[in-house]
Order: sequence, then structure tokens, then C-alpha cells
Amino acid sequence: MFCYQCEQTAKGEGCTKMGVCGKQPDVAALQDLLVHALKGLSLYAVEGRKVGVVDDSVNVFTCEALFSTLTNVNFDSADFVNLVRKAVETRESLKTKVQAAGGNVNFSQDAASFQPEATLEGMVAQGEKVGLKSDPSVDPDILSLKHTLLFGIKGIAAYADHAQILGQKDDAVFAFVHESLTDILKKDLTLQDWLGKVLKCGEVNLRTMELLDAANTGAYGHPVPTRVPLGAREGKAILVSGHDLKDLEELLKQTEGKGIHIYTHGEMLPTHGYPELKKYPHFYGHYGTAWQNQHKEFGKFPGSILMTTNCIQKPQASYEKNIFTCGLVGWPDIPHISNRDFTPVIQRALELPGFPENENGKWVMVGFARNSVLGVADKVIDAVKNKAIRHFFLVAGCDGAKPGRNYYTEFVEKVPEDCVVLTLACGKFRFFDKDLGDIGGIPRLLDVGQCNDAYSAIQIAVALSKAFNVGVNELPLSMILSWYEQKAVAILLTLLHLGIRDIRLGPSLPAFTSPNVLDVLVKNFNIKPIATPEEDLKAILGQ
Repeated sequence: MFCYQCEQTAKGEGCTKMGVCGKQPDVAALQDLLVHALKGLSLYAVEGRKVGVVDDSVNVFTCEALFSTLTNVNFDSADFVNLVRKAVETRESLKTKVQAAGGNVNFSQDAASFQPEATLEGMVAQGEKVGLKSDPSVDPDILSLKHTLLFGIKGIAAYADHAQILGQKDDAVFAFVHESLTDILKKDLTLQDWLGKVLKCGEVNLRTMELLDAANTGAYGHPVPTRVPLGAREGKAILVSGHDLKDLEELLKQTEGKGIHIYTHGEMLPTHGYPELKKYPHFYGHYGTAWQNQHKEFGKFPGSILMTTNCIQKPQASYEKNIFTCGLVGWPDIPHISNRDFTPVIQRALELPGFPENENGKWVMVGFARNSVLGVADKVIDAVKNKAIRHFFLVAGCDGAKPGRNYYTEFVEKVPEDCVVLTLACGKFRFFDKDLGDIGGIPRLLDVGQCNDAYSAIQIAVALSKAFNVGVNELPLSMILSWYEQKAVAILLTLLHLGIRDIRLGPSLPAFTSPNVLDVLVKNFNIKPIATPEEDLKAILGQ
């Protein structure tokens, strides 16, 4: 196997024996084979659009299948066997429709015609032949940009899938995903062509995040500042981790009146700010962080646990019988919930002891998405003009278990008292419960939301730039980002598409970025690796 799509990849170079995330070689090969199959499907999807054949089921399946290959989403080889076969069946069905419409169906690429072997072993062998480093003849810089595009569209696929679940779609997004998968098959594009395609990926991701923002706020209202307890209530309990708001909503409906309290974990924390979710009285509080103490937290939780999407490692045997997955998440031997019927999760919660008594702990504030922040924009602008607020720091991105991520905790702790920290995504769990106080009633720590809410942070920056009549790069705003998986790649490409410079990225730079490509990013965007909190603060603030 060879995989280097996440930040924790072995030795900062690539996982070759098994994934640091726990992904086994057979699953890695099947994921590569699935991507290969999707490239073939995309050839017909691109041709189909030329002759008026646009199949929504093909669009949705492509994004769901790509999403399943993201880091920490699905480790079940049986699922990927089924997905590969479905990709080929879907390809053949689409081929027939395109041919009937007069489109070209004569493609020479293997992806357009390959058939999966009958056995798991045979399909694994096929996958090993089409992996990331299967063609040594490709120029390393072009390969670097091809993989940047691949990982970027994986992030787009995740956001597009979340959005379409709540009814928000744009065929332009699906068309770009299909076009990009076919582009990766090409061998005649220049380095400049690939740079353009990578930045285009950032542009399309911005549109995708706009769709997701509309989906979430349209279904559940705009988040409002909300105090979320970190303690517990006496009684039965279910913990929900992941990202999917629809899964959470359905669970809240199905547990009404059953004496079960619903807790969030990880990226689900910001959901407490949505009016249509917080109205449920048994939607209580937040339990645990995201990565640092994950197994310890889950092992102690006295109820059942529902995993909705990625950002979770394989559960330990000591508590895996209390774990359930839904959506695209899959692990061998872990029960999977289909059609959002959470009866098994609820039954298990009722069997478990729950919390024996109330546990009063800290609380944190969420709900500072774009509507909330821009609603007090005048107050923020006055604070800047009066020099009460000197600088804004967007300290955001992914968390992970790899050492070095304590940088983000130390950075926030050392930010001067006349500065405000905006944060989003699971990286905030390094510092989300810090009491930073306020500046004239404006909290110094503002939680914008999930990584899925990056659109809100961008809109806040754009609105402030308009208010001050300057470009975003001239604002007293610095971006200190942590990355882990492919959605973070897509967001970074969006920031580059917007021309945002001086981003500090860590804990390490992507292994799939070649030295020459990195040099281009440094020259054009002044992107740089994090140093130490003290050095970076001094460089930014000049003190």
C-alpha cells in the first residue's frame, strides 16, 4: 500500500505497511480501486453532459463513494467491494444512456472498461496496480498537483454529500468532480494547467461550502450564541460524534420522551447553537474532546455512542459493543444503522447504566457563526478603530493524535489580551474551554462552528474587509491553521483561490506537496509552516 493523504502519514512521507489511522492494506487497495472505478464512471458523466444526459443518482453516488475514502470514514473491506461493483454497474448503465443520446463511449483508458475480479483477493490485487504511485513515469511536480486535486475533490465530495442530504445541490459542483477525476487520467497537461485546476478546486469548494451553509441554516436556523455544559445529567445517555446534522436531528426525534439525554462529542459541539436542534429539552451538553483523549473518554461513557461521519479512530474492544455507526461510516464487526432507524442505539442506551448523578462542570459558548458575529459588526469595527482590539487570529482546522499539536493550545494561551481568537473545526478542542474573557463585551474566543462552517469564517473576513474598505490581506487578521485530512485540503485551496496570503500551516506540511510546488505556494501566497507560538506572534504583531 501507499497512502499519504493525511497529515499523520508515517514519517511524514507515506504509509506503506498499514495506515497510521489504522487502515489495513486491503482496504487501502480497495479504496484506490474505487477511485479508479470512479474515474471510469466520470468519463461517461462528462460525455453525458455534452449530450444532455445528467443523472442525479450518478452525481450523488460519486460523492458518497469518494467521501467513503476520506481518512477515518470507512475501514470495512466488504463495503468497498460493494462500492466498486456498484461503481462499475453505474458506469455501464450510464454508458448505455450516453450512447443512446449520441455521445462518445469509445474510451481507451482502462478505467472506462475494467471489470472487478470475483474475489476480495482479486480486487485487492487490482487495486494495488492503480494506486497513487502506480505510474512512475509521471513528473513528480505534476503528480503532486494531481494528488492535491484528488484530495481536494474528496473534501468537496464530503461537503457536497452533507449538503445534498438536506436538499442543496448544484450540478456545477458535481460536474467539476467528474471533470477532475477524468483530468487525473490525462498525461498531456502542463504544470501551469495543473496549478489552474488546483485553484479552480478551491473556487468550486467555496460554492460547495455555500450550499452546505444554506442547507444547515435553512433546515435548522442560523446558530445563535449558546452556553453548552460540559458536565452531565443523571440518567441514560447517548453520545453523538461526527458531523451530520440530519442524523442528530433524527436521533433527537426518536429519543423524545424516553428519558435519554443526548450529548455531543467532537465536531458535534457547535450543533447546540442551531435553534431547531436546541429546542429539544433532552439535548443536553457536550462530553469530551476530539482526539487527545478519545479512547479514554469513550471507554468511560456510560451510554451508547453513535458515530455519524469521520474524525474517529477504530474503537477499542473494551467498549466497541456500545458503538454504532451510520451514514458512510463502516468498521468490521461494528453494527451499522441504515435508514436512520436508531432503535438499536436507543435500546443499548436503555440497557446501560447512564450517569448515576448530576455532574456539574465547566461550560463553553458556541454559535458565533456569521450571522451572530456580523450582527455586532458595528461594535467590532468600533473596537478596532478605538484600538481596543488590535488583531484577530483565526486559529482553526483539524485535530489529531500526532505530537506537536500542543502548539495551538500554547498559541491561544499566549495571544495578547487585546486580540480576539476566532476558531472552527475540531482543532479547537486543544483550547475550547479556555476562559479568555472579553473585550468590551465581545468574547475573546469565538467558536464559528464545525469545519463544515468554514464558509462562515470566510464571510466574516470578507464583510470586515468591506467595512474597513481594504482587502482581506490588509485586515488585522492572521490565519493559523492545522490540517489533518482532505476537507482541510479543500478549505486551504479555497483560501488560496481567494488570494489570501501569509497563512501559517501545521503541524507539518503535506507530504504530497513536492519541493517545487511548495516553492510556488511560498512565492505566490507566502504560505509558511508554523514555528513556535512566541516566534509566530512576534512576527505577526511585531513585538
